[in-house]
Amino acid sequence: MAVDSESATELGLTFDGHAIRARKGASLLQAWTGAGLPLTENVGCMGQGVCGACRVLVRRQGERLASTALACEMLAEEGMQVSFIDHFPARRSHAYDLHDLTDSWTALDQIDTVFPEAKHCRHCNGCDRACPKGIDVQRMVNLAAIGQTDAAAELFDHCVLCNLCVAACPEHIDPAHLGQFVRRMRASLTLRPSDLVMRLHEIADGRQAIDFDAPGANPPPEASP
Repeated sequence: MAVDSESATELGLTFDGHAIRARKGASLLQAWTGAGLPLTENVGCMGQGVCGACRVLVRRQGERLASTALACEMLAEEGMQVSFIDHFPARRSHAYDLHDLTDSWTALDQIDTVFPEAKHCRHCNGCDRACPKGIDVQRMVNLAAIGQTDAAAELFDHCVLCNLCVAACPEHIDPAHLGQFVRRMRASLTLRPSDLVMRLHEIADGRQAIDFDAPGANPPPEASP
């Protein structure tokens, strides 16, 4: 019995209510744009804006529970159900000036001042389950709360600020922003990594320009009700 060539190279899934076909091996983000659907978020890897903006909720065929993922990393699968997740901002702003941090002796006081909620962690693991990068978020929060800033910052090296842990935390600790704070704190008190310095020079020289003509960067305006 002959196998249809198209069915051998493509698969079907449902993405935000749209039944679409995607080539095998495509990421969810490639499947979405390949179906001609417009992006409405500033996805960094598409040359539009920031990383972490392609957060999705995914349920595989035959599974009861859904999980979080990044559409740029997760590969499309047959029968998969996918939905983009809105951005969840922090409930309050976290104002700080790293120029005030001149000595690591004051690091714990700085964390207590800017993120007093960190000590109220319930150890519910909600942030860990929400993280699409598999980061040990709860451990980072606990380390930061006791002043172990280097260890906390190292755990958050792969954070892309998707903010899903922010949405999951019942104590409103805003773990992603705490992780960003301890990373900035460590960098301000040590020599900057060479790759970070190079990237900052590229931005200053205009070599990290945003591509406003990237696929999906200009979605059609929604019709008025």
